[in-house]
Amino acid sequence: MKADVKRELLAGITTFLTMSYILIVNPAILSDAGVPKEGVIFATAVASAVATYTMGLYAGLPFALAPGMGLNAYFAYTVCGQMGVDWRTALTAVFIEGVIFLVMALFGARRAIFKSMPKSLAYGISAGIGLFITLIGLKNSGIVVYSKETLVKLGSLTSPQALITVLTLIFITVLQKKNIKGSLLLGILFAVLLSVPFGLVEKPEAVLGLPKPSAALQLDFSHILSYSIVPVVVAFLLVDVFDTVGTLSALCTRLGIPLEDEKVGRALTSDAVGTTVGALLGTSTVTTYVESASGVAAGGRTGLTAVTVATLFLLSLFLYPLISVIPTFTTSAVLIYVGYFMMESLKKIEWEEITEALPAFITFAGIPFTYSISDGMGLGFITYTAVKLLCGRWKDLNWVLILITAIFLYKFFFLGGI
Repeated sequence: MKADVKRELLAGITTFLTMSYILIVNPAILSDAGVPKEGVIFATAVASAVATYTMGLYAGLPFALAPGMGLNAYFAYTVCGQMGVDWRTALTAVFIEGVIFLVMALFGARRAIFKSMPKSLAYGISAGIGLFITLIGLKNSGIVVYSKETLVKLGSLTSPQALITVLTLIFITVLQKKNIKGSLLLGILFAVLLSVPFGLVEKPEAVLGLPKPSAALQLDFSHILSYSIVPVVVAFLLVDVFDTVGTLSALCTRLGIPLEDEKVGRALTSDAVGTTVGALLGTSTVTTYVESASGVAAGGRTGLTAVTVATLFLLSLFLYPLISVIPTFTTSAVLIYVGYFMMESLKKIEWEEITEALPAFITFAGIPFTYSISDGMGLGFITYTAVKLLCGRWKDLNWVLILITAIFLYKFFFLGGI
């Protein structure tokens, strides 16, 4: 696929800006587990860069990787917090999980999951992630807030964050209608500029800075074979596999790349490399980011987009003081737009065939309403397998589908939904 260099660069910048919050959020979460914050900043940037370079140069796809949200919270608050596992041992569990991932990727086990996935579920996953991204954007901007009575409700539209998000979304829509390239990136910059008069952008303490790798090479294998740690490795493995499968299937579907394409297998290997390297550097599981869809929406089609993102992650080591003052909510309008962008896959579902459409709908609804890509997928796989069996459509099933369903059943009923 021939690359439009300017378009790919803009797409890479857009993807980076929509996911650069991880440079701030990941250190904040993992430091609660005792991991040196400065070390996590270094690990987050470098591990993301290594994994994303691999994705761009080896897989040739415009997807970016970074430490996964949810997985870092599980690492900090469940494994290290509730279970009392030392962060070095927890990193070792992530490292082992990454090695298992790598073996699975190299021998085609993870690719087999893609090849066996029904298209209806892939379309449902794509749209579900789109709605999930939209929910994140609405939440980050304060347009949607928590309600004890109804779970969610409308927030204050008079707040600066909400107003800026609405204005930015309108701005992006107008730019898109006029076919102006880089409209998503311009939207983020527009939101940042609007934030300045409200005092929402803090003045950086410095322009340049370089964090120390104080969390690197701190693995501790002394307790890794204990009974309490093995389930941790299994839990990391399950969540990472299905989050990755869900995200990659959605992104590949949106790009029109068949799931059996060789690039998909290489993407899985890139993901596994990221997790392994990330653990060595001092961060939790690295995975493909759904925010990559913003770069795809901006025109990213080749590995050059990913290479751009990776380079910006490395540069962020030096520019971290500046990046840290960009408010997270300024990417909200882009996330909402990307959600709209990913809804297109719904029209590809065979709505007249209920055994295909209902599981796809359950997946589509399950991802945002459980606030988990893997949990939403699990509900979809279980529904798909059950409906096909009970309706006598056994030929639509295969051993991989049945195995995935069994794993999800085990995950929900024996691992407490972790």
